[in-house]
Amino acid sequence: MLDANWPDSWRGAFRIELRAEAIGLAWRGWPVLPGTSPAPITGEGDDLTWRRPVPVHDDWRERIGTHAHEVATWFSDRTHSLLVATGTVLDAIEVDDELGKRAARLLRALGHPAPIVAMPNGRWLFLTTVADHVPGQLAARATIQWHGAGSWIPLPPSPFQHGVVHWRVKPEVCGWQLPDAAEVHDVLVRALRGEATPSAQLVESSAA
Repeated sequence: MLDANWPDSWRGAFRIELRAEAIGLAWRGWPVLPGTSPAPITGEGDDLTWRRPVPVHDDWRERIGTHAHEVATWFSDRTHSLLVATGTVLDAIEVDDELGKRAARLLRALGHPAPIVAMPNGRWLFLTTVADHVPGQLAARATIQWHGAGSWIPLPPSPFQHGVVHWRVKPEVCGWQLPDAAEVHDVLVRALRGEATPSAQLVESSAA
């Protein structure tokens, strides 16, 4: 996380990096929002429970789609987490790292990469186009969370409790084209069933 004991020069450089990322995403039309920095809410020492970042502004829904010039001002004077609202331009499926690794291998084998974010708490985010539902197999799992309308996700390099959010697969790998939500959902369902590589039928259909 962004340590209070960091030299001012490091903290300043980190703010500049966050601001540059926020501006770049806003120019691409992603609904960027400033978020809170992580903070302990209960416990002591190593038993602290940490709050995940939330939007700084109560009226964040009205700020979705703000121009990049205004976004730049949000990240100018202090360090915020970098959030993106879901449900308008993109959605995300949040899973544990074990399922994330299996799904990422399947996506690579199929030749359909998806932007993937990893958080220091061991959770992965698969970014997709906007969907109106997720398969029942995913919705029924308490360890899987769909971020759609009314939600948000942190993006790199947002600070977290023990590190920063980072890309496992950058959007540039997909040419900034978000993968179809249904395709990613299908791969996640297959990963839930323990498939490590795509079936012959999947290979044939992807090559068609």
